[in-house]
Amino acid sequence: MNIIIGLVVTFGCIIGGFMAMGGHVEVLFQPFEVLIIGGAGLGGFIMANPLKVLKDSGKALAEAFRNKVPKERDYLDTLGVLYSLMRDLRTKSRNEIEAHIDNPDESSIFQSAPNLLKNKELTSFICDYVRLIIIGNARSHEIEALMDEEINTILHDKMKPYHAITAMGDAFPAIGIIAAVLGVIKAMAAINESPEVLGHLIGAALVGTFLGILLSYSVCNPLTAQIKMVRTKQHRLYIIVKQTLLAYMNGSVPQVALEYGRKTISSYERPSIDAVEQEMMSPGGEKAA
Repeated sequence: MNIIIGLVVTFGCIIGGFMAMGGHVEVLFQPFEVLIIGGAGLGGFIMANPLKVLKDSGKALAEAFRNKVPKERDYLDTLGVLYSLMRDLRTKSRNEIEAHIDNPDESSIFQSAPNLLKNKELTSFICDYVRLIIIGNARSHEIEALMDEEINTILHDKMKPYHAITAMGDAFPAIGIIAAVLGVIKAMAAINESPEVLGHLIGAALVGTFLGILLSYSVCNPLTAQIKMVRTKQHRLYIIVKQTLLAYMNGSVPQVALEYGRKTISSYERPSIDAVEQEMMSPGGEKAA
């Protein structure tokens, strides 16, 4: 919603200001300039990135427009699942724990957190490291190093759309100059026309430079900033899992280990201790709550 409001304010002020200073808005309507700039930018974007990144870029843009960041329920679901697994690690047999992590879709623990279960990557991350804990011969500092490496790799992959769209946005001003040069070439071909006709052609050419700069700094840059913010917050869930499981491996009881994870959440979004305790007593918020 913020993106839509921002775009409306941006274009409203630019067009409104142009009209207020006596400009004719129809001059800005240059579909072929848009075709040149947009087509060149999109073509370069396709050439520079594999298909997987292209698809993920569309997904990243959708997430940015919907502001798909973890909510309190997502944090509580993650902490609740971790608590249930750590509790069972202390009280149940290896076979019972393996039943949960080998098939999380059928696990009562994971079923209590459907939003987490939909996140296949995070679910797999949790199951993999609980499995290593069950094995029992891995030391916590070794697990931490492995977690850090995997978390950095996941973040690198998740940021590929950010870097790809940023690169395209950085190219738009130069592409706008190309469109402007083509417009000037067209104007020079009509050098014998009246000043009124030449003025219109030159004005149309300059719109290319305007559009290139506008797309770069007023559209792509804000969008990529939003993509980075959304995906960084989504990535925070992995840090919660890491700190919680490491605390458990280093001897903390499940209730205390959860606090290690809870403290990694931004203070603006962090669930209260009471909310976490309630989650431990009724995983999933009893769905009806």
